[in-house]
Amino acid sequence: MLKRKIDNYLQEHYSTDAKALLITGARQTGKTFSIREFGKRFKRFVEINFAETPDYIQIFDKAKGSQEILERLSIITQEPLIKGDTLIFFDEVQLCPEIVTAIKFLVDEGSYRYILSGSLLGVELKDLRSEPVGYMDIKEMHPLDFEEFIMNQGISEAVINTLRRAWETRTEVDPFIHSKMMELFRLYLVVGGMPAAVKRYIDTNDLQQVIKEQQAILHLYKRDIAQYDPAQKLNISEIFELIPPELNAANKRFILKSLNKNAKFERYNNSFLWLKNAGVALPVYNVEEPKVPLLLARSRNLFKLFQSDVGLLAAQYAEGIQLRILSGAKDINFGSVYENAVAQELVAHEIAPYYFNSKKQGELDFVIELGGEIVPIEVKSGKDYTQHRALANIMRSPDYNLQEAFIFCNDNMRRSDKLTYAPIYMVMFLQRKNDAPSYYKIDLSGLT
Repeated sequence: MLKRKIDNYLQEHYSTDAKALLITGARQTGKTFSIREFGKRFKRFVEINFAETPDYIQIFDKAKGSQEILERLSIITQEPLIKGDTLIFFDEVQLCPEIVTAIKFLVDEGSYRYILSGSLLGVELKDLRSEPVGYMDIKEMHPLDFEEFIMNQGISEAVINTLRRAWETRTEVDPFIHSKMMELFRLYLVVGGMPAAVKRYIDTNDLQQVIKEQQAILHLYKRDIAQYDPAQKLNISEIFELIPPELNAANKRFILKSLNKNAKFERYNNSFLWLKNAGVALPVYNVEEPKVPLLLARSRNLFKLFQSDVGLLAAQYAEGIQLRILSGAKDINFGSVYENAVAQELVAHEIAPYYFNSKKQGELDFVIELGGEIVPIEVKSGKDYTQHRALANIMRSPDYNLQEAFIFCNDNMRRSDKLTYAPIYMVMFLQRKNDAPSYYKIDLSGLT
């Protein structure tokens, strides 16, 4: 059984909050498995899968109010529900959006706990008639991040804590540990974080078996695309196939003319949105300036498009690349896979990644917001990791007044003025900071 961070999240949510929970995310990221494992903590766990039992869709679609839904549930289930200790799991809810709408009535009734999940939720539920605000939280699941990956490879919490202290204090990692972590990172580039691929590697150590799992997932994604609106599916499919070669290009930006020399963004916008909302691609948008808030400076039609999982990206490249990645072969451009891993890690940690490109100042691989500050990130896969003209220009600029930048590379940790050179695997410790005040009150004395 794979260890996932979502396990602790589920435990905390259901011990402190009465609301239902909707787990979103791309196919094959482990949503259903994690929910089933968590369900074992309840005396009763009921699973209603609308894909496996489509007859249930009409049963719930026509139900009026919580009492009628619960009556129908009691008929479907083979065992009596236990008030206060039953978790009811509605899976593939994109096929029965009415159950999402009805969750507020079920939560209000209060007898049982509820969790929901499904595939393509960002695509299928975008027009939800009545979202149960205040009755349901939403949590997105991603492939295993690098920390989860090494935990499941047997790396102890003590070692991870040692690495975390090195990151927080900006001090060098023990050379032996650093060497082993770099080996694990290269393995992560090949295996990625899709649970089926990770589990297959743990069970067999056979990369050919891992690649078979990855190809099956890619086939599933392509099948989803093929079932989409006929007017859009060819565009979506073409974009999906172009992700690896576009990332391998000099500037890694997705060039519309690769699709069609006369391509206009407006024509393809919905296709890009489908890939994003389905969770199978990660767009990273250009910003006009590295200033807070980055969202307002975002350019809608200039972006890089990454795979949702770096292992799937490696599986889309030429056969044999996996062994060359593991050996650190010099003839491979590691830039695309390194950057994909960083983008994937940032998104998994709920940090929105952007990039900056200026004819005058050059390009930054990523810019992010941490604790209200802009932090530039450069990703270097080769030996010349100290060469970063654009970053030097921007860090010197009084217009931005940036306090720190990270260069993730293959070397050990060191500091140089405002620059932190960190091993690429240290990206696992970039975490979103919540600096919003927990309590704030205005003194209105004299006005009341």
